[in-house]
Amino acid sequence: MKMGEKFPAVVIEDIDGKAVSSLRELGLGDLPDRDVLVEVAFSSLNYKDGLAVSGNKSRVARTLPMVAGIDLAGTVVESRSPAWKPGDKVVVNGWGMSETRWGGYSRYQRVDAGWLVPLPDVFTFEQAMAIGTAGYTAALCVDALEEWGTVSVDEGEVLVTGAAGGVGSVAIALLAARGYSVTASTGRPETGEYLHRLGARATIDRGELSAAGRPLQKERWSGAVDSVGGVTLVNVLAQTVYRGAVAACGLAGGADLPGTVLPHILRGVALLGVDSVMAPRSKRDSAWGRLARDLDTGLLADMTQVVPMSRVGDFAPEILAGRIKGRVVVDVTR
Repeated sequence: MKMGEKFPAVVIEDIDGKAVSSLRELGLGDLPDRDVLVEVAFSSLNYKDGLAVSGNKSRVARTLPMVAGIDLAGTVVESRSPAWKPGDKVVVNGWGMSETRWGGYSRYQRVDAGWLVPLPDVFTFEQAMAIGTAGYTAALCVDALEEWGTVSVDEGEVLVTGAAGGVGSVAIALLAARGYSVTASTGRPETGEYLHRLGARATIDRGELSAAGRPLQKERWSGAVDSVGGVTLVNVLAQTVYRGAVAACGLAGGADLPGTVLPHILRGVALLGVDSVMAPRSKRDSAWGRLARDLDTGLLADMTQVVPMSRVGDFAPEILAGRIKGRVVVDVTR
């Protein structure tokens, strides 16, 4: 790639006071001055990407102009860091990309050396972005539950909320691979067969968890992965067994937590907050190691669709409306 050549990118700009995303032509000179230049092969579409591309809702992109995309997978082209060399295959998740730093919806991007994780040999670039931040977050959640130490494969059910989404789909597959009895909560009955293929032994309607309930309810879940938040998370905590744990990583159902401390102080239930954006390298390596070890790539293919970068704007409203099943991979070459 020569300095004067152009390449496509999805850029969010302020036009007459409104945030508008469009496919633009950029050059290397337009990119930020960071240590490593990556030729991007694939990115992905997450809920946060949908907000950013659809008029920058919730002001996800804090400064404009902004290149969207919170993920990328590709090959190092240039590096000022001794940690990386041309030809290295890498993944970047989070670190404020598409929020405060330019992101992965670009054929080339410059990133800080500390953001990069080596791509595990078992995954292609496309598979890495089929996992993406959602799948990597799911792996962090499973790590957190197992580190807590009281969630057992021998007894009890592990609940996954938002089960048909990106985090939920990968969480089910990872938990089932470890031998857990997984129950999937979803508001889309038509996804039942899909969820069972991923490894869920049972499904429940999300309506069972979305209405306000008692502070302490019948104990059922030995652990849970929650990407919904709000009342759903309150009910999950109220139904978690003594010394169980809930790994919470999302707020699709709300950022509030309208509950009480009773599950925590009477049953010792742990609420484990999981952050994927600024997670340290050790956590990232552990999560990607789990994905390489436990995630069936056949199941990964079943939960993935690939779209060209030129059509990201068409799919963004779909993910915001909850109509996307599994993962959307973005081919930045198209």
